[in-house]
Amino acid sequence: MSDVPAVKAALKSQAVETPSWAYGNSGTRFKVFAQPGVPRSPQEKLDDAAQVHTFTGVAPTVALHIPWDTVEDYGALAKYAEERGLKLGAINSNVFQDDDYKLGSVTHPDPAVRRKALDHLLECVDIMDATGSRDLKLWFSDGTNYPGQDDIAARQDRLAEALSAVYERLGEEQRMLLEYKFFEPAFYTTDVPDWGTAYAHCLKLGPKAQVCVDTGHHAPGTNIEFIVALLLREKKLGAFDFNSRFYADDDLMVGAADPFQLFRIMYEVVRGGGLSSGVGFMLDQCHNIEPKIPAIIRSVMNVQEATAKALLVDRDALAAAQRGGDVLGANAVLMDAYNTDVRPLLAEVREELGIDPDPMGAYRDSGWAERIVTERVGGQQAGWGA
Repeated sequence: MSDVPAVKAALKSQAVETPSWAYGNSGTRFKVFAQPGVPRSPQEKLDDAAQVHTFTGVAPTVALHIPWDTVEDYGALAKYAEERGLKLGAINSNVFQDDDYKLGSVTHPDPAVRRKALDHLLECVDIMDATGSRDLKLWFSDGTNYPGQDDIAARQDRLAEALSAVYERLGEEQRMLLEYKFFEPAFYTTDVPDWGTAYAHCLKLGPKAQVCVDTGHHAPGTNIEFIVALLLREKKLGAFDFNSRFYADDDLMVGAADPFQLFRIMYEVVRGGGLSSGVGFMLDQCHNIEPKIPAIIRSVMNVQEATAKALLVDRDALAAAQRGGDVLGANAVLMDAYNTDVRPLLAEVREELGIDPDPMGAYRDSGWAERIVTERVGGQQAGWGA
């Protein structure tokens, strides 16, 4: 049996980072659906993030996206976050929205465009210095749509050159997280299409470069927990972007359609020491038809529930079954943990943290949703692409 006090301690120490863009307006590829009361500034995004942390107790950091969260004084923004019990987390770069990036950013055939993209990435490191952020998250939409459009190998050379320049700029305590995505918006070749490509570049760069696994960026049937286990084994798993792939790639609440997959992933994290090795657990979601703050609270709770079940796996019994070749017995050990109702355990954890055991109900009763609808009238809503 698992040590319940140790399980509780692990759950209390886990931190889930929320993304600033999840609090603003967003949409599908076809339509942005506006909601009343969404933030009009990075500061109001932090106000909402503070509510999530208040009611979950485990969401103390907020990731920024540049230029969506551009401000004149990032030190002041960090102080604003601190005053609300938060810290600024990963800085996410954006080299996919300018017209210049139609044919790519750091892999573009034009050196002037590559220079522009690199300058933005270096600017993001400057912002990290000002905010005290540890992680720079890099995702590239770069790729091609037609055979012969560009030299596939040369694009990898250009990518490596840019990554090397950014790596050299990083401070001693800073990291580069390289995200991959197997399709969209480039459909013939994608320059960072899979974990192997990301891993190869990070391995060559050094210990400050690690892979970010976005749980939505995989083909149907992909065994994500295998990828997680291997990257943990190689000490190259830097972070997760948690979501669900049923929007074709991501944006739905993590664990929404396949909570068993999330449990399997979190078991490999627990088994591989990922809870204590600096792996980042960030949500990367845009809530389009559901209320934003409740969806983020529920997402944090989904991560907690999967983690709790993973911590409850009887690893001694599992190892014994595995050594004995007891296939069904080993599977039963995992299923026993997965089928455990961990909600009472998590309610106890929250009470011990001094927060309401029912985060969703507590938020609903707080009146925050009604308050922001009343107060946030006028101005420009800070939504996707702002």
